[in-house]
Amino acid sequence: MRGRFLRWTARVWSVVSIGLLFGFIVGEGLYPSGAHEWIGLLFFPIGISLGMLWAWRNERVGGTMTVVSLLLFYVIHLTTSGTFPAGFAWLAFAAPGFLFLLVSRLSGVSRSSA
Repeated sequence: MRGRFLRWTARVWSVVSIGLLFGFIVGEGLYPSGAHEWIGLLFFPIGISLGMLWAWRNERVGGTMTVVSLLLFYVIHLTTSGTFPAGFAWLAFAAPGFLFLLVSRLSGVSRSSA
């Protein structure tokens, strides 16, 4: 029961996160000013969104993709600007990836279908 609740929490949160990210992109547009920003965009929002979508089929793989994409985004940002991204929103958008990993761990196996 707990696993099912966490699984659906992660799924609903992932849909909300991807929807909000898409809304920001459509509303604000993307205007990267250099290669480092294009690389950062590959990891956030593209990498985390693809990871969350993949997690609907395989929680372990998709969750890992999401978390690794977030970490690589942080590394790119730190190396290019000298600081970590400010605020908690970055983690909030990627949080479903952590939940998918937790569900995978609790279930003992990664689900290959819903």
